[in-house]
Amino acid sequence: MQKKYTSLGLMSGTSGDGVDASLINSNGIDHFDVVKDKYFEYDSHIFKEFHSIKEKINNLNDFNKYEKELQKLERDITFFNAKIIKELNIKETNLLVGFHGQTVYHNPELKISKQLGDGRLLHQLTKKKVVFNFREKDILNGGEGAPLTPIFHQLITLQKKIELPICILNIGGISNITIIKKNIGTSGIFSKDIGPGNCLIDFWVRKNSNKKFDQDGILASNGKTNEVILEQALDLYNNRLNKKKSSFDTNDFDISFSRGLSLEDGTATLTDFSASIIAEVLSSILHKEKKIKDILICGGGRKNKILLKRIQQNLNPKVKIKLLDEYDLDGDFIESQAFAFLAIRTLKKLPITFPSTTNCKSPTIGGDVVGN
Repeated sequence: MQKKYTSLGLMSGTSGDGVDASLINSNGIDHFDVVKDKYFEYDSHIFKEFHSIKEKINNLNDFNKYEKELQKLERDITFFNAKIIKELNIKETNLLVGFHGQTVYHNPELKISKQLGDGRLLHQLTKKKVVFNFREKDILNGGEGAPLTPIFHQLITLQKKIELPICILNIGGISNITIIKKNIGTSGIFSKDIGPGNCLIDFWVRKNSNKKFDQDGILASNGKTNEVILEQALDLYNNRLNKKKSSFDTNDFDISFSRGLSLEDGTATLTDFSASIIAEVLSSILHKEKKIKDILICGGGRKNKILLKRIQQNLNPKVKIKLLDEYDLDGDFIESQAFAFLAIRTLKKLPITFPSTTNCKSPTIGGDVVGN
């Protein structure tokens, strides 16, 4: 009988709107139970400061240029997460915390992935054992530092008895996929980032309205896609695309081509742009993996009805997209549950990334641990 751990996953996605918190019980191998899921929205100060600084960080020199601002924001984000732990009032004395932090810059080519969040400070504030810095060791081992959730996606298929092979599509700020052919053994999983998810749509909406995102795709549904601009933007994107790249940052994309459009038309055009890229990569992969009939979707982007509709329209009609929620899971919290799971694996010195998931040279144990 494998020892079970109680672990809290704290995940801040690239949308930068808050923290998903998930408390699970798991042995870190082949079983997990969800105890609680809860979302904590950033206060307006953290939200504005993060998106302001994120737009300014484009290279290594910018870290020195904005060092004081980054340090202050990191401290604020860490205190915000400490407040979450206190508010959840978890009674487990040996609680483990998987603290992802807020990604501000991700560039695997330069061997850099920077998450704002001080794991040692979080430990001091909460007196809990904290696992953090999940991406660095993978990058140092030749990986791209993302995606990190495939080993948990595989566990979901095992526990929920999902028919294989299957494709899980996570639509966050960035979209990534996990192909699962076997629910035991890492030779049966493959993953990669495939392009933008919500990031372009969210950025456009924030810049052109007082909203944070296009809720349910309402803005896009009221707009009209500019087909000429869309075609030109897709051609430009495909010409510039690094075909070997399997991990992206939101800074890899821009919305300059939508300049001059109305709020609704720009949202519609960017939604079609994002959906076209997602569907094109999916179609290419599914052409090789002909046995896959379903795509299970998780992440905040699954709530954008227009985005999902456009993705489906661009796919082979024999392939159906479904919500992972149909398997008695909450698609909003898959990543926070995953980081609770990855924290346990790190504590047990089990690998969290593999050559087939991040292009690392060998299975890699990720994360730093602080606390007794």
